[in-house]
Amino acid sequence: MRKLVLGAVLAMAATAAQADPIVGMWQTQEDDGAYAHVSIKPCGGAFCGTIAKTFKDGAEYASENIGKQIVIDMVPAGGGKYEGKVWRPSNNKIYVGKIDLAGSAMKLSGCVAGGLICAKQNWQKVN
Repeated sequence: MRKLVLGAVLAMAATAAQADPIVGMWQTQEDDGAYAHVSIKPCGGAFCGTIAKTFKDGAEYASENIGKQIVIDMVPAGGGKYEGKVWRPSNNKIYVGKIDLAGSAMKLSGCVAGGLICAKQNWQKVN
């Protein structure tokens, strides 16, 4: 009986995580003519985003970054906000990350110096 109850609780927790509005495919902001589609899914008790497709000048291309995690261990902080880490492919560095989610729009930032200096991008949900 305990195994049945534990299984039901775990299934409900997994369903709740998948229903979170951050879950799905997101398009990054264009940078130097390039952008990516990032798949955000539950990872443990957090959410992680992996580069699924890359585009340059509107055409899909096979970037070396496909399959790499760009959103790392984002946890809900309430009110559509998430906190974790982000990886910046252009310099291969990981930053303190924050997400502010509103419907199908996401503001993602990567910060240094305790959050005093941040770079931001606007992402749109693809599906």
